[in-house]
Amino acid sequence: MPTQPDTHALSTAGGTAGATHDDADLDDADLDAARATIELAGRAPSVHNSQPWRWRIDGPVLDLYADHSRTLPISDPDSRLAILSCGAALHHARVALAAQGRTVDVARLPVPADPDHLARLTVTGRAPVTPAAVRLAQTIRLRHTDRRPTIGTPVDAGRLSEIVDAVTAEGTRLHALTPDSVLDLAASVSRAQLVEAAEEAWRAELTQWSGGTRPGGAGVPDDAIPAAPTRTTVPGRDFGHAGTLPAGTDHDRAATFAILYGEQDTPLDWLRAGEALSAGWLVATELGVSVLPMSAAVEVPATRAALRRLLSGLGEPYLVLRLGIADPDRPAPATPRLQVERILRSAQLSAE
Repeated sequence: MPTQPDTHALSTAGGTAGATHDDADLDDADLDAARATIELAGRAPSVHNSQPWRWRIDGPVLDLYADHSRTLPISDPDSRLAILSCGAALHHARVALAAQGRTVDVARLPVPADPDHLARLTVTGRAPVTPAAVRLAQTIRLRHTDRRPTIGTPVDAGRLSEIVDAVTAEGTRLHALTPDSVLDLAASVSRAQLVEAAEEAWRAELTQWSGGTRPGGAGVPDDAIPAAPTRTTVPGRDFGHAGTLPAGTDHDRAATFAILYGEQDTPLDWLRAGEALSAGWLVATELGVSVLPMSAAVEVPATRAALRRLLSGLGEPYLVLRLGIADPDRPAPATPRLQVERILRSAQLSAE
């Protein structure tokens, strides 16, 4: 699919976008700082926790690539969800750099001839570190996915508005569904999972990324999968086996369901949607709101079209989100992460 590079420059910490590389004041600690950035970026959410990204360090430059050894060719043949996942990692990296007091230029899809080269972050200088930037970086370590039903407390309008604003600031939108539309969503999610479950290749791929057969440091472990089917209107992901996470007896009646969407359906849009997902999710975490991404209806063309109808022509759907309040007394465990060495290549180290 043809794409156009986005060379929009931004400062993640309030610095001047036109600063030169010399202004970055690079020193021997920069490689360690870059590794710390990539470690935080690696905590981003991804489809089936596949972590389909790869980073390269070259001086003040961090390059982000899609890693197809960790994509889902059956569930995600166009890499829509993989690129969205990489967009979340890109935003996490921006947040990490801002917390270090680094200003950066961001070029999205910088090399049109290389569609796997998703972004280039160039450190341009330093800026004062704000408490808000530090707090947001700390929130990355608290963010996680909880597949259990939310409790009966709804997300109030004020918190929902802050989450929507964070998504909108990244060039993507979030459309909250009405109760009637939630029933249509439930039908679409159920249909999508039935279509996928009928395919042996899809079942094999899901098994590869869940439970005890998943790759080390990635995938969805049993302690992140409910031990019994959840009692919810919109069905959660059926992994084909029960996990060990106590499901509880709540129902999600108070949850808000929303569609993350944009005007077009291109790799650049998917990347920006991932950045928006990260931005909204981090704000939600700060506000005590649980976010559950639901991708099944996006994976099947027919149900993706149904989501488009739920948007009433507003745009192209990228992901369904459930927003709610999780049980504060029973936090869900965090999923594993790949070690930095498995997702990083340094030009300096290669030269040595």
